[in-house]
Amino acid sequence: MPLTSFDFQQARVKQVLFKSRLRSVLYGVREAESSLFSPVDNPLGQWLHTVLQPQHGAHPEVRELDRTVQQMLRTGQDLATRYQRGHIEEARTGLDQINSFADRIEVLLLSLEAALGTG
Repeated sequence: MPLTSFDFQQARVKQVLFKSRLRSVLYGVREAESSLFSPVDNPLGQWLHTVLQPQHGAHPEVRELDRTVQQMLRTGQDLATRYQRGHIEEARTGLDQINSFADRIEVLLLSLEAALGTG
């Protein structure tokens, strides 16, 4: 089944959800769940591996998107670990890195959406 602009919008929502959950962890609202940082269990990672890669894995944007999502998840996990170890301000400052990854992911999604003619 071909991807639609709705599929890409769902990916964007999943990205916002990740950032929101991570922020909640770094501000003590919720506990860090391992699934949040797992490329297999994270909603954005799941979408990437079950929807996007099977259909369009040959596109360079998809490979770059996968790398960027994995970097973002690793960085998020590192920030959560820093928070748990008491380095609270350092962890919260790291949210800027997460925003940079999110910006890169958005550029890749837009590029891929245009390449596939769904945007």
